[in-house]
Amino acid sequence: MNDEWIRILMQLHERREPCVLLTLLADKGSVPRNCGTKMIVGREHTYLTIGGGHLEYQCIAMARDMLEKQNTAPHTEHFNLGARLGQCCGGMTTVLFEPLIQPQPQIVVFGAGHVGQALVALLSTLPCHITWVDERADMFTAVPPGVKTWQAEDPLDGVKSAPANSYFIVMTHHHPRDLELTAAILKRGDYRYLGLIGSHTKRQRFEYRLAGKGITPQQLSTLRCPVGLPDVKGKLPAEIAVAIAAEIIAVYQATG
Repeated sequence: MNDEWIRILMQLHERREPCVLLTLLADKGSVPRNCGTKMIVGREHTYLTIGGGHLEYQCIAMARDMLEKQNTAPHTEHFNLGARLGQCCGGMTTVLFEPLIQPQPQIVVFGAGHVGQALVALLSTLPCHITWVDERADMFTAVPPGVKTWQAEDPLDGVKSAPANSYFIVMTHHHPRDLELTAAILKRGDYRYLGLIGSHTKRQRFEYRLAGKGITPQQLSTLRCPVGLPDVKGKLPAEIAVAIAAEIIAVYQATG
């Protein structure tokens, strides 16, 4: 039996990429692939094939919907390969969908300064997915394996494109940009964590300005600023990074 799918799953696991394993469980009549055929669907790529055509197209859409909703329950779907599905085979097949999703935080870090570099280097050793956003391409000089960098002309795109329940850390080189990003994340509202680098004085100034943008006291109460566990002291980039990473770990362990 072809074990190529095992090798692919191992590679995806090493890269911490969630996927759905598709398996043809049963076939009757004329079908494009036989029982036992497997295919793997990731968020951006697919591997192997269950025969192509509308059957495969529809299965990919179903699998990616499961990934988007983080649905971890396996299930089967039955397909008649006739005109209604756009296939001319005329047979029937059953497909098993097995989502292989490890609960891993989706973390978006805005800013590639000294603290951002120290934080991303530390977070990259944890079971999480990291998107590192900065409009300055020359700042991405040491990118850890598995970290996605994004030289965004408008960093707000990083807020819009992040999935629900993401973890956001705002630490850009520009206070007005920090304010703009923080306001957008707070208005979005479906984040798991929002940390803003800065002092208590910066928080007070931001609270005043954010209130003027329509942000409510309840929304502001979810903002972590100063960011990081307060018991972890120090002003060095590595020390600040440890405090922030420790707080993120505490949040995702508490929420499962």
